[in-house]
Order: sequence, then C-alpha cells, then structure tokens
Amino acid sequence: MSLPPAKIGSPAAAGNRPDREDRAGSRGSDGTEQGDIAALARGGRTNFFGFLLRLAARIPFLFIAGRFYGAEALGRFASALVVVELVAMLCTMGEKRGLAQRLSDGAETDESDAAQTRLVYDGLSVAFLVSIVAALFLYLVPAPMFPSGHYTALDRLIVLAIPALALTEIALAAQAYRYDIATSVRARAVVEPWTISIMAGLLFYVVPESGLAVAYLASIYAAAVTAFWPFFRTYGAPQGWKPGLSRMWRLSVRGAPLASADAIEWGTRRLDLFILGLFAAPAAVGVYYVAQQVASLPQKLKTSFEPILGPVITRNLREKNFGAIARQVCQVGFWIVAAQAGIALALGVPGEAVMGLVGPNFVGGTGALAFLLAAEVVAATAVVSEAALIYVARLRNLWISVAAIGLQAVLTVAVMIAVDRFGYPETWKAAGAAIALMVTLGAMSLVKAVTLGRILGHRVNNWRWALVYAAAPALLVGYASTYLPEWAELLFGIPAILLVYGAVIWRRGFGPEDRVLFRRNLGGDAPTAV
Repeated sequence: MSLPPAKIGSPAAAGNRPDREDRAGSRGSDGTEQGDIAALARGGRTNFFGFLLRLAARIPFLFIAGRFYGAEALGRFASALVVVELVAMLCTMGEKRGLAQRLSDGAETDESDAAQTRLVYDGLSVAFLVSIVAALFLYLVPAPMFPSGHYTALDRLIVLAIPALALTEIALAAQAYRYDIATSVRARAVVEPWTISIMAGLLFYVVPESGLAVAYLASIYAAAVTAFWPFFRTYGAPQGWKPGLSRMWRLSVRGAPLASADAIEWGTRRLDLFILGLFAAPAAVGVYYVAQQVASLPQKLKTSFEPILGPVITRNLREKNFGAIARQVCQVGFWIVAAQAGIALALGVPGEAVMGLVGPNFVGGTGALAFLLAAEVVAATAVVSEAALIYVARLRNLWISVAAIGLQAVLTVAVMIAVDRFGYPETWKAAGAAIALMVTLGAMSLVKAVTLGRILGHRVNNWRWALVYAAAPALLVGYASTYLPEWAELLFGIPAILLVYGAVIWRRGFGPEDRVLFRRNLGGDAPTAV
C-alpha cells in the first residue's frame, strides 16, 4: 500500500515510501516548471547547508594534516587518494548519475517499489563485483598509488575504500531520486569530513606513518553506514530479485560511457595532482594538495544541485520540454557561478593568510590556489551543461571530456618540462598545473554549452555582467584587508569580501526567479531539514 509522499528534504523522505507521483520524481508541488525550479532550490539549499558544514570540518583536517604530518606525508597520501577515488568512480559504472534515468525509464512500465528496488540492486551488485576486483589488483600492484615507492603495510589497505565509495555513491543517488538530499548532506558533509579530521588527530599518536590513510578509511566507512541506513529504510530488501549476468552485462555496457564521463570529469580535478606527483617531490605535491582542497570547497556547491537536477531533467526529457531544460540549466548555472565567484574572492584575495593557517611551508602554494579558484568558477558552465548532455548526447559528451583531459595532460606535462629546463622554483610547477586546469575547464565549458544549446534548440549561457559589478568592489575591499595583520585579514577580511559581494550581486544580479533559492517555504512545503 502506498503512503503519502514525503516532503522534499524532510526526515520522512528518508524513511517513508513515497507514492507513485513522488517516486517518479514529480515536478514539484504544483506540477509546473516553477515547481521544478522550487524543487531545485529546495535541494540546493539543503546541500548548501551541507557545504557550510563541510567547510567547517575541512579546515581542521587540513590544519592537522599540515601541522602534524607535514607536507611530505600529505603528498604521499594525496597521490594514493587520486588513484583510489578515480577507480571507485569508474566502479560505479555510471550509476551515480545514470541511475535517475534508469529509474525514470522503468517508471514508464512498472512504478512499483519492488521494481525500482530491483533496478537499484542491479547497480549495486555490478559496482560491488567490479570494485572488489579493482581493490584486489591495486593491493597487489600498489605502484600507481605510491609513485615515490614509500608506503607502509597500513597504507596499502587504503584500497578497501574503493568498494565503500562506489556503493555509497549509488545509494545516495537512489535516495536523491526520491528527493532525499538530507542523507547526502549527513554522509558527505557531516560524518565523512568530521570523522577524518578527528581520526587524523588521534591516529597521529598511534600510527604516525599511516594515520592519514587509516583516518580516511574510517571516514569512508562511516559515511557508508550513514548512507545505507536510510537507504534500507527507503528501498528495503529486494523482492524476487537475484543477480543476473545478462542484466549486469547490459547495465555495464549502457553505463560505460557515463562512467567514463564521470571519471574524466572527476579526473580533470586530479590529473594535475597525479602528474605533479610524477615530476615533483612529495612535499611539493602536499602543498598543492592543500591548495586544491581549499579551492575544491566552492566546487562542492555544484553537488548542491546535481542530485536533484538529474531527476528534473529526465522528467522534462520524457515530455520533450527542451526549453524548460535550457532555462533550468542556465538558472542553476548562474546560482553556482555567483556563489563560487564570491567564495573564490573570499579565499583567493587573502590567499597567503589562508595557506598560512595550514603551516608556513604551505604559503608557497598561494599562486596555485588563486588559479585553482578561478578554474572552479569557469568550470560551472561545463558542470551544469553536462548534467543534461549525459542524457541527450552521452557519447558526444564523453568525447568532449576525453579531448579536454587530453588537453590538460599535454599542457600540464609541458609546464613541468619547462620549469625543469629553465630552472624555475618548484612552486612554479604547482602554479603551472593550476593554470593548465583553468584553461582546460574554460574550453570545456564553452564547447559543452554550445553543444547542449544546439541539441536543445535554445541558448545555454549562465553569464551575467552583474558578476563583474559585484566582484570589483569586493576585490577592493579584499585588497585593503591584506594590509591588516594575518589574523585580522582572516577574521574581518573574508566576511567583508563576502558581504560586499553578496550585497551587490543580490541587488544587481538576482531577479525574482533567482531569489526563490532563498525562500524557506515554497509551495506550502515544510522547511528543509538536514
């Protein structure tokens, strides 16, 4: 028997089984395009709160890792992390984003809870088998994870994170299809970052050589438990389901392009770190990793909308409402760019003070931090365009991503060789890798936006001149704050930059359709809960 639909983002969404309309990813409370925007705003607002929580937890981890373990140990940990997380992404077989379409297509023939549960378990079973094989291979051949050749027996166990990462992504995607974004916030923004921060501090006194790897493992499995508890309450055990090799094969073939696109999109943010690990000392890799972690904080904003954007797009595709898709992509794209630009200014202008928090040896990464923050801003268009391209032009999107990562590899290696040949300081390698990433993401954004616009028959462009109007006074305020002592620059400068930028973008850039993002009660729905 069906139960009434749970409110989006409410605790009930994680525990109750929605009715047919909600299971199908309904178009908000009123069944209109405005309902879609309201749903996007609710999901984004919930995950934005998660972003703030993640920010609060990430800073202690970077401080502990930099001050206690040092740049060299952090560099070895970062090199291993690149390989582990890339492999885990591939092992999802594209289900992180492809699951929404499979469930949407399945709803046309069978909308029952049992049918959807079987579809989800198909994806979980494939990911589990593939990830076990991948983890075993990397355990036996650890060289890709540790290019420096320095690692301990405990460090090798980091491969155990691969199955947990892959399965957790699918479980969270399944919850997102039911519009339960709060579970993603709890798992990724609360449990995971706080666990790694606390465990890294404790394990330094127990296993200082491998404390970061063990702390990472603990955080991944803690997040997995947090994700699967509501997942089992929502979907339950599969009824009349058993693994089938033919179904698994079809799912793997269908998901291969999307899995590759996911891995490439993720890899563009890690390839620079991997190449740097081949050309630079572990200490330089550690400095770059810190800059990358700080710069990736604005990147998390895209995940504020990604889980809810997929179901909304698949509904409009089924109805062939291409104009609505283009408007939603532009709308969400502007929200992401506006937020990322403000955070990039707040973290980039006082960059030396921000990097100095981790330790004096990390200040040399300030230049890399500035270019990495700029890269996240220009990447927003590619991110939201790809959210639709993976459904309307999967292979074309894949080839664009392949070309982009190839361009990044060529540019990054060229920078490494040039720095060595001309005898420039090692810190120039980090800055050069960041510039290569920024150029690559900018080019990919342009190509993917044009491609999507041609397919939909509507222009895709999230740029507004109000971004410049807001950035200019914020830059002036930030520059003035650099004359303050370092503690005051952080304590007063960052809030001042955000305040000035926010005030201008609100007045000059946000129209009525944008301000729906900040409404607590949309269409009579309950306020979002975490």
